[in-house]
Amino acid sequence: MQRHDVLIVGGGPVGLALALALADSPWRIAVADARPAGAPEDPRVLALAHGTRLTLERLGVWEALRPTPITTIHVSQAGGLGRTCLAAEDYGVPALGYVATAGDLARALGAAVAARGIPVLAGTPVTDLAPGADDVLVTTATERGDSFCARLVACAEGTISANGEDIATRDYDQHALICLATPRTPIQGTAWERFTADGPVALLPTGEAYAVVHTCRPAEADQLLALDDDAYLARLSAQFAGRLRFSAATPRQRFPLGLRYRRHPIGRRTVWLGNAAQTLHPVAGQGFNLALRDVWALAEVLRRGTSDPGSAEALQHYQAARALDRRGAIGFTDGLVRLFSNDDPLLHHARGAGLLALDLFPPLRHFVAKRMMFGARAWP
Repeated sequence: MQRHDVLIVGGGPVGLALALALADSPWRIAVADARPAGAPEDPRVLALAHGTRLTLERLGVWEALRPTPITTIHVSQAGGLGRTCLAAEDYGVPALGYVATAGDLARALGAAVAARGIPVLAGTPVTDLAPGADDVLVTTATERGDSFCARLVACAEGTISANGEDIATRDYDQHALICLATPRTPIQGTAWERFTADGPVALLPTGEAYAVVHTCRPAEADQLLALDDDAYLARLSAQFAGRLRFSAATPRQRFPLGLRYRRHPIGRRTVWLGNAAQTLHPVAGQGFNLALRDVWALAEVLRRGTSDPGSAEALQHYQAARALDRRGAIGFTDGLVRLFSNDDPLLHHARGAGLLALDLFPPLRHFVAKRMMFGARAWP
């Protein structure tokens, strides 16, 4: 049986970030990754807030990323008045956020973890956790029948199961179509968020193309997937009232959307992070940014001189420290989806007035921008 002080389950960006954040601690750390060595990289696109950049700089991996900066965010709703623009120059930052693939980020973090000598155990799917008074017995499904013992297990792999009394869920009756679309005119660092009655449509600058997150009802997703590229790009352009036109697109992929989160992201000698703790709607790109704030906060709590990383006191301190930001991010994304994804005429006019107010009242606009860059507590 292999013994560790901290075993991180999941070798994606969240798990690797935690391993790197704890690299200078006195504990024996290992990462158990279910994927085999050499598995294909995750092609999904991540929106990285300015606060996330600061954390990745602290972890020493930012320079290896070279993501696409977002200097302006244009927010509007289809079929109505009201829009607002957020600009990086208004907040004294080089960019409001950045766009990178999950695979690129995992590669940069993985290289840094390897350089620090932290073992990543590829092809090690964890099947069961048995927490005890002093440690957790970890069962795996490897051919060798490996088992582990750790004082703390951090679960940072996979989405949340819909079962369990501590799990809250909401089905948005929406699917997201994901692809890259090449525009006919230069991107110039602008991201677009267009709210429609069927869900938001986001365009995130990614190199010379836009990463498209096209939210719609399941029946419409069927129709959009059946279109050829030219017809789909015409529909996409129409969502933005013809302001943007496109020349090419990569194959579209489809994902159902919902809200799932653990009310309590800690258990006995166990903590859940990333999609294992909460799966959010992609509107406003909050998911990974919240996860990385959780990772950094957990590492700070554990580094503050505690001799037992899995102690109930340390985990309760972490949960209390993250409660405000976590509730805020979940409520913010859930509220946006529910407020904007409908065709109620009264709400339609109210939304237009709200977007206009954001544009005309700088303190309110600044509050929203800071919230998106740094979370509920606008750190650091």
